[in-house]
Amino acid sequence: MGEQHDWCSIYRCCVKKKGVFTCIECDEYPCERYVRRKWGLDYWTKKATENLDEIRKKGFGSWLKGQRERRLLVENLLKNHNDGRSMSFYCKACIVLPVKVIKNAIEEAKTKFVSNKISDMKSRAKTLKAIIQELSLNLGINLKLMR
Repeated sequence: MGEQHDWCSIYRCCVKKKGVFTCIECDEYPCERYVRRKWGLDYWTKKATENLDEIRKKGFGSWLKGQRERRLLVENLLKNHNDGRSMSFYCKACIVLPVKVIKNAIEEAKTKFVSNKISDMKSRAKTLKAIIQELSLNLGINLKLMR
């Protein structure tokens, strides 16, 4: 396990040196090595740090349950609202937005689909993506600019 991560000094410290599964199991978290790697300065490492903090607070099982819920949401989006060009957008949304926001977007989109008689996949995807983007902008997150 972990050969693909041997280049990472944090991985080597956690798993190989200290025998823990994640940084949060270490008494020194957040250590100087973690801070020196500048974790939390860009959005994706900030999200990783938030995940570690949530695992520490709620426990791995509870965090994993939330991740399963996110996975089911993205599977729903891809199955029912993907026009063939929405996969990355939906995946990002399910990673960074609160689950409740995504669920609200889906419900709002369903209402618009019925009231505006939207049935073709391209229009459904466009409508849902616009709703998700608007809700994400309200949270200060521009999904279209994330890479």
